[in-house]
Amino acid sequence: MLAVYVRGQLSELVHKSIEPLAVQAGIAARTLQRFIESIKWDEEKMRDRCQQIVAKQHADSQAIGIVDESGVLKVGEDTAGVARQWCGNVGKVDNCVVNVHLCYAPEDLQCLLDSTVYLPEEWAHDRVRREKAYIPDEVKFQTKPEIAIDQIDRALGHGIRVAAWTFDELYGRDHKFLDAMEQRHEAYVAEVPVDFHGWVRQPQVLQRPVKKTSRKKYPRLARGKPACKVKNLAKYSPPLRNQSWKRFRIKDSQKGPVVWEVKWAHFWRKQGDDNLPLKAHCLIVARNVLKPKQVKYFVANRVPGEGDITLNWLLWVAFRRWPVEQCFRMVKKELGMDDYEVRGWRCLHRHLYVTQLTHLFCARIREEYNGYSGQDIGRLTVEQVRRAVNTWIATADLPPAVRRKRHQREVEKILYYRRRNEQARKSHTKTRLKRLQALEIDIDQLESCIPSDY
Repeated sequence: MLAVYVRGQLSELVHKSIEPLAVQAGIAARTLQRFIESIKWDEEKMRDRCQQIVAKQHADSQAIGIVDESGVLKVGEDTAGVARQWCGNVGKVDNCVVNVHLCYAPEDLQCLLDSTVYLPEEWAHDRVRREKAYIPDEVKFQTKPEIAIDQIDRALGHGIRVAAWTFDELYGRDHKFLDAMEQRHEAYVAEVPVDFHGWVRQPQVLQRPVKKTSRKKYPRLARGKPACKVKNLAKYSPPLRNQSWKRFRIKDSQKGPVVWEVKWAHFWRKQGDDNLPLKAHCLIVARNVLKPKQVKYFVANRVPGEGDITLNWLLWVAFRRWPVEQCFRMVKKELGMDDYEVRGWRCLHRHLYVTQLTHLFCARIREEYNGYSGQDIGRLTVEQVRRAVNTWIATADLPPAVRRKRHQREVEKILYYRRRNEQARKSHTKTRLKRLQALEIDIDQLESCIPSDY
């Protein structure tokens, strides 16, 4: 049944829910539904095995780990975890199921390591709804950052190692999440909201009372300047206000070089249960040169000049969240991650894990065959790999001559789209360079954040 499910996800079906997959395979829809719903097999062991394969065969000292979430719109209120909540797919609050994901991104392989359904608090305390959706008793309410920490622990336990982690404001604003990353000695560069508080000058921490009769709690902050919002620090604090913007070539996208101008300063955030500034961090303020009103704030627990840490590398990590967006687009558009027709807790996770397996299969093939054409054309995409594998499966029982003809036709189609994608990339790059030149920005004169071996 697993082979049927994976083949269906690799197929050309528009909607890859259980019934179309079963019809294509020539089996009863109920049979495939039972495979996802009630037949005994260990989906968590499959997820863990995939992580072990990635850790062993795709280890990369420059790999970045990414935490992110995705929403799936749903009608009704019976699917496990469904509620009116923020859905990133549509950019608003809507009725949806939200999943927290862990992504692994070395140089040429992006894959999802883990996926967990977020269970809203209203679900966690509703016994009737829990029983109806078969949610195990051991599943308790967890915030999304708490789910992410469990996923990171699981990945680390299976041998996954990354140079650093990055995540958006939802996780960056959570001090307990950042503290947990510190406790695990994991490097991170977190995007934080404009109202994230801290100091750019180290505040004094009093370790013991001056008078023995004092009833105040120690250690504690000495009286002085309170923590400020990072937005105000960037505008008014001397370490940042008096600093000139410095431009960096952050990355090369499909639309050309991406340039941001940056300021940075040492930064102390509130840490631990006492909210005391214990360790120096790095605050990065970045502004898009083509869209000056677009400003981002990042906090890193590594500081330039500390060992071999550089500002260029921190910026590379900070803007390295795009691989998870690519993964989401591929697993949803090509493999049917959003097309499930199940409602139970275990069913949802089985579907997510099988989709991760299918995506990892495509990503491994893409990594192996990229650049084998010998032509100056763009890289293979996961979509092209999926189509090629589907053609190979569909023609396996055909006569050799017919099979070769179908294979050749698919190869020609892939090469055509790769050439077209490369032409589009060059056209977009040319337009981007003109816009940068209009601002008197010479790309070749900028410091690059792209690692030399990429």
